[in-house]
Amino acid sequence: MIEIKGLTKKYGQFKALDNLNLTLSEGTVFGFVGANGAGKSTTFLILATLLQPTAGDVFIDGVDIRKNPEAVRKMIGYMPDFFGVYDQLKADEYLDFYGASYGIPEAERQKLIPQLLELVNLSHKRHAYVDLLSRGMKQRLCLARSLIHDPKVLILDEPASGLDPRARVEMRDILKTLKKMGKTILISSHILPELAEMCDEIGVIDNGRLIAHGSVAEIQDKLRGERVITVRLAGSLDSTIAFFEEDPYVSNIEQLDANDGVRFSYKGTEEDQVQLLKQAITNNVPILSFMEHVTNLEDVFMEITKGAD
Repeated sequence: MIEIKGLTKKYGQFKALDNLNLTLSEGTVFGFVGANGAGKSTTFLILATLLQPTAGDVFIDGVDIRKNPEAVRKMIGYMPDFFGVYDQLKADEYLDFYGASYGIPEAERQKLIPQLLELVNLSHKRHAYVDLLSRGMKQRLCLARSLIHDPKVLILDEPASGLDPRARVEMRDILKTLKKMGKTILISSHILPELAEMCDEIGVIDNGRLIAHGSVAEIQDKLRGERVITVRLAGSLDSTIAFFEEDPYVSNIEQLDANDGVRFSYKGTEEDQVQLLKQAITNNVPILSFMEHVTNLEDVFMEITKGAD
């Protein structure tokens, strides 16, 4: 559905995008992760045909965005990170205006608008003025606006930005519904755990370069050459230090409260950790518990972008 080849955008000598390559299948929900200025919004503006690239090619459903932007605009729904609202327009009037802009007949708009408002949980605000809605409601209304022409692809730039926790949950649930409807969805966000819940694939962009791409599990696995487990043993701090003092993977040894034993972190490959546990069993060191430190998406992002130029 989306094919990006060698996408580059320069402003003078500055490269906002540097040879970006990406292919997404139909129905994929793709999360774009990156700090401010990493290149997320620039990529989305180009996909939305609102910004010309310096080099490279982009195809949406086989259509070249530079050669046939009008055809592309009929296939995409774009939700920018900041969007304008119109004073003295009610929510249904707002959607009616955009529906008319897309050439949707009035009779069809009158059927479509209530359905869209229901989809984004705004049926009760149909006759409310847009400028009086909360930020979360405005975000959902903007999402409805991007769906007015039933696009194949949704390009959502920070759709949950600035929302309170309840509004973020509502937005996430709506996006899950759209995923079930078969939409291909691109989302950029700083709210990394929510991307992990919603997305089939994640791309990490830094300084205009896509430095990691894959499923959440695949990206996490890239960091698991060394895993960290927390081990709790029976015994004293002195005996534990003596037993493991030659092991380079042991760190953060601490004595817990009375009868709770000793706890330490162990970093190494899975094979190293198996050997550690075998060693403890062989030497009759009672293991009370051990647990792997779960790498979340924030850990992944910080690790992957660490030291990136």
